[in-house]
Amino acid sequence: MAARCSRGGGPRAATNYRSATKELSDTPKPASPGRGFPPSSRILRRAEFKLVYEKGLRVPGSLFAAFCLARDSPQELRTKTRATGPRLGITVPRTVAGAVGRNRLKRRFREAFRLHRAELDPKWDIVLNPRRPALDVQFRDIEQALEKLIRKCNSR
Repeated sequence: MAARCSRGGGPRAATNYRSATKELSDTPKPASPGRGFPPSSRILRRAEFKLVYEKGLRVPGSLFAAFCLARDSPQELRTKTRATGPRLGITVPRTVAGAVGRNRLKRRFREAFRLHRAELDPKWDIVLNPRRPALDVQFRDIEQALEKLIRKCNSR
C-alpha cells in the first residue's frame, strides 16, 4: 500500500534553502508597509503606455531604454488618473529573461524608482524597458542609471 501524503512529511523543495538560490538579492526591503509603491504611482493601462511610447522622449541607456512624457497640467490629469506625482511603467520582454527574472527586474526597478521618486518632477510619466545586462548588475548600478535619467528629465 502506498504511503499517505502529509504536509510535514518528506523533504522540502530545494528553493527553500539559502544555498539553492542563484544569489542573494541586494535590493533593499521597503522601510515600512505604508511606504510602498501604490497604484497611483504606476502606469497600468495599455493606452497610457502607448501614449508615453508615441509622444514621449526616448532616453537610451545600457541597462534600460526609457520613455519620458511630461503630462500637461497636474490638475487635469489628477482627475483622470488620480496621479499626484511622477508615475512609472515597466515592460520587460520575454527575450530578456524567464518569468522569475522578469519579475525580479521589475521589483528592482520599482524599488529604485520609489527611493528616488521625490527627486523627480511630479509631471513625468516614465516607461522603462530593461535590457538583459540589468539582470547581472548590482542594485546600486540600477539606482545610478535611474538617477541619471531623473536628472535628464528634470533638466527639460
